[in-house]
Amino acid sequence: MKKLIVTLSREYGSGGLEIGRALAEALGLPFYDKKLLSIAAEKSGFSEELLRQAESKATNSLLYSLATSLGVGAYGPDTLSLYDKMYLAQFDVIRQVAEEGSCVIVGRCADYVLREQENCLHFFLHAPLEDRMNRAIKEYGDDPANIKSVVLKHDKARANYYYHYTNQKWGDAKLYDMTLNTSRTGPEGAVKMLLHYLETVKAV
Repeated sequence: MKKLIVTLSREYGSGGLEIGRALAEALGLPFYDKKLLSIAAEKSGFSEELLRQAESKATNSLLYSLATSLGVGAYGPDTLSLYDKMYLAQFDVIRQVAEEGSCVIVGRCADYVLREQENCLHFFLHAPLEDRMNRAIKEYGDDPANIKSVVLKHDKARANYYYHYTNQKWGDAKLYDMTLNTSRTGPEGAVKMLLHYLETVKAV
């Protein structure tokens, strides 16, 4: 199979991790989500917990341009905040795993970081809020008492993170090859549709 990179962006509670893992397994490809944090921590010296916390700390500065212009190991200018350095460490790892070969990557602005990568396809997974709330309670173990605020908080953090480093709107259909309502398809149906799309455009 020729080299293929698939990125999945997803609303909280839409089943993106489950779908991403199943898609990677169906394609026989490495799967990257939180594993990227472990690799970035090892290479950058930042703790994995700090890198995880940084995802909710994006601001409105325009430093996003540095994330796509600086090379590996170049995230040390005095003008960068600690959080910006951590973001760039993750972005370098995303580029690295994409260079190493085919893979499926979930989240972390991978669609933007790899926007010029050959044979790289981008998908956005979403679902109605009520369905995502139910999934978060049943499958993620979130507290039912404040589940709506939990789901919306995660979405807001992801949207802020994305805008901070891309200056684009997270979830904008124009940025993706396809967006998919996972409540309509279910996880298995979503994987089948993604595979069908990849076959249709001759990505596999």
